[in-house]
Amino acid sequence: MQFPVQLTILIGKTVPVPASRLLLESLASVEVTNSDTGRSGFQMSFSANRNGMSDLDYPLLKQLKQFNRVILVVIFNGRPHVLSDGIITNQQVQPSTQPGVSSTIIATGEDVSVMMDMEEKIAQHPSQNQTTIVSKIIAKYAQYGIIPKVIPPSGDKPPLPTEYIPTQRGTDLEYILEMAERNGYVFYVSPGPAPGTSMAYWGPPKKLGVPQSALSVNMGWHSNVDSINFQYDALAATEASGELQEHKNNKSQEVKSSKSKRPTLASSSGLKQSKVRKRLLSPQGSDRSQSKARVQSITDTSLDQVVTVQGELDSKNYGSLLRARGLVGLRGVGKSYDGLYYVKSVTHKLERGKYKQSFTLTREGLGATVPVVIP
Repeated sequence: MQFPVQLTILIGKTVPVPASRLLLESLASVEVTNSDTGRSGFQMSFSANRNGMSDLDYPLLKQLKQFNRVILVVIFNGRPHVLSDGIITNQQVQPSTQPGVSSTIIATGEDVSVMMDMEEKIAQHPSQNQTTIVSKIIAKYAQYGIIPKVIPPSGDKPPLPTEYIPTQRGTDLEYILEMAERNGYVFYVSPGPAPGTSMAYWGPPKKLGVPQSALSVNMGWHSNVDSINFQYDALAATEASGELQEHKNNKSQEVKSSKSKRPTLASSSGLKQSKVRKRLLSPQGSDRSQSKARVQSITDTSLDQVVTVQGELDSKNYGSLLRARGLVGLRGVGKSYDGLYYVKSVTHKLERGKYKQSFTLTREGLGATVPVVIP
């Protein structure tokens, strides 16, 4: 049976168009990483030759220019999926030193959020809460087809100008990530669903929804994972506390993190260990809701690192694309590690006749919260 995968490449300076026949025929491999932290990226490798005379350049370089936009769409089992929408940021040329052997050109890029990280600035946002600030910043990049999805954090009130003025020092992306970390949020730009559009998500990790097709291990012909390993970090789970230094009366008040309010994926959280790390923060000058959000974000983020699963699968055996930033079921490993997981990142590796996916999953502890994992 023919491997049901087709890759479409759109590339261009402003509006990406279908890649030339020369570029497609020269393509050797593609690797795309989608993650819920930091920028996602892609890398394309090509076999290249110059046009006969030694003083002529590689024709492919005209298409693989820095800051050209690239959209990668994979058609799997007849359905299109946008794997990446990004900007070329690095170009490598590896000339062959042997007669008759092609040279190699590698184009590496990052998702369109890289354009948010190009200019450092100092900007004030008076009387605006974090939700408004994030939405306003994302809207500046609408030319790249970015659509914002911003989830308001708890207690996100606009500060009074007499108390303090939110001030940005750094790039737009740095400031958005700073506010995300403050609330235990993630920020990422996810390509699609249509080519040329992306969703900019600022909010808590998505741990609700319908799980993707299950990952099966040691289950005979049902198995669809080539390799997998599990790590439990007993030092990850953290409780946090600190003092709030109030502006009005200059008195201090203690704030503590509590049990995470995020959806539970493990029956036994890392916070239930016999020993849990405790972090003490220095006094802060913000209001109580923001101080509470800050200490709670430390606990919530720490739980994402308790159990980490890394593995690789063959897309043909799995029968689908594993998508980052969602849920997936895992079975066949045993009582401690079976169950639902959050898909933190997925790396797609495509060559002619091959399509592998490597993945990283996380959750806050051991044991399943569901009686059975649906295939």
